[in-house]
Amino acid sequence: MISLSLQNIGKRFSREWIFRGLSYDFKVGQPVAIIGPNGSGKSTLIKALSGTIPVNEGSVNFYENDKPIDEENWHSHVGISAPYLELIEEFTLAESIAFHSKFRHLDKSINIEEFMKMIGLEKHRNKYVRDFSSGMKQKLKLGFAFFSQNSILILDEPTANIDHNGYEWYMEMVQSQINDKIVIISSNEPKEYTFCKESISILDYKS
Repeated sequence: MISLSLQNIGKRFSREWIFRGLSYDFKVGQPVAIIGPNGSGKSTLIKALSGTIPVNEGSVNFYENDKPIDEENWHSHVGISAPYLELIEEFTLAESIAFHSKFRHLDKSINIEEFMKMIGLEKHRNKYVRDFSSGMKQKLKLGFAFFSQNSILILDEPTANIDHNGYEWYMEMVQSQINDKIVIISSNEPKEYTFCKESISILDYKS
């Protein structure tokens, strides 16, 4: 069983603390929303707890069956979708999925063709990502997070740029994974995290 623990973490840029004094234990089956207005530091916190950027104080710790996971292996446990993550736009959809699967294995029951169907883009298999709408790109990012082998699911602004049907698809997919993964949603849109009983307000950790 995977777990993620934040021990009194703080992050600053120059002399400004983005957040400070945050401790929290994330567990499988207990989805958590990270909330706060735009520009408050939600994405910075997401990057810190996923190991993308270091914290300035405190510690971020990953555990599997109560045993610490080495920091260099954190990435293999995390599926993340975020606005700042870039897609390779010179690839077609099929090429993009094949490339991704070389570094992050898809769920064992899913191949490339099934992946395209599950994100509803199978008709665009030979279309270049650069020609995708913003909503199609968002579904591809979410698909990589949902359908890769991981035990921690981190979604930053998950329904940005997708329509009502895309929102319904997102809700179905994320709720299907709640019982098996740590799920963390960063958002200022309550409809994106209605299933989260716990929340962390970034404004509570401003020094």
